[in-house]
Amino acid sequence: MTKEYPKPLLEVKNRPIINYIVDNLNTVNLIDEIIVVTNSKFISRFKEWKLRLKGSKRISLIDDHTKSNNDRLGAIGDVSFVLKNKLIQEDLLVIGGDNLFNGSLNDFINFALKKKPNTTIGAYRLKNIEDASRYGVVKIDRSKRIIEFKEKPNRPDSPLVAMCLYYIPAGQLYLVSDYMKIMKYKTDATGEYIDWLKGKADIFCFVFKGAWYDIGDHKYLNAANKDFA
Repeated sequence: MTKEYPKPLLEVKNRPIINYIVDNLNTVNLIDEIIVVTNSKFISRFKEWKLRLKGSKRISLIDDHTKSNNDRLGAIGDVSFVLKNKLIQEDLLVIGGDNLFNGSLNDFINFALKKKPNTTIGAYRLKNIEDASRYGVVKIDRSKRIIEFKEKPNRPDSPLVAMCLYYIPAGQLYLVSDYMKIMKYKTDATGEYIDWLKGKADIFCFVFKGAWYDIGDHKYLNAANKDFA
C-alpha cells in the first residue's frame, strides 16, 4: 500500500491519518507553524493534500530531495534537515506522521514546559506487554524521568512505549546536529536518538491516555478503522 502512497495519507474513517494530527496541532496556541517533511517521491501527494486541507495554522511542505529507501535521510536525518533548511531556533515539537492518537497535545506541552530545558517524549502504556517489542520501551521514575530506554527489545520488561512524539527545547536543538555527526549510520529510528540523548541529559516522559495507533501494518490500520474515535 505504501510503495506508491505515503503512510500519513492513508485514510482512517475516510480521513487521512495526518488530518487527525493537524486537528490536534490546531488546538495548541503556542504552535505557529506546521512543517511537513517528506521526500521527492511523495511531495506531489502532499501538495495535493494541502490544497484540500482546512486549518488555522500555516503549513509548510519540505522536500528532503531523496527518492528511495536507499538514499533516505531517516527520521532524525529529516529533523536535522528541517532545522537547517528553516533555520529553526525555537522549541520544536516532532510527531511521526503515522501516529494516530486522541490524547491532548496541550496537556503534553504543558508538562514539557515544566521540564524545560530538558526534552520530553510522549509514551503510551500498552495492554499487551508482548506488543512492546515493536517499539522503544521506556522505564521512568516517580518524577517521570526516563531511567531506561530499549529500542525494540526481544523480551520487553515494560508495557510503556515511545510514541515518536518529542518536545525539543530550543536550547537542545544543537544535540540533533551532534548526534548526526557521531551516529551518521543510525539516523532512521528516533529511538536510537533518545537512547543516545539520555546519556547526555535528563529526558522526561508524558504518558498519554485515550487511543493510540502506530500504523505500521494492515492489522493496526484495520483496528484504527474499526475502533478509533
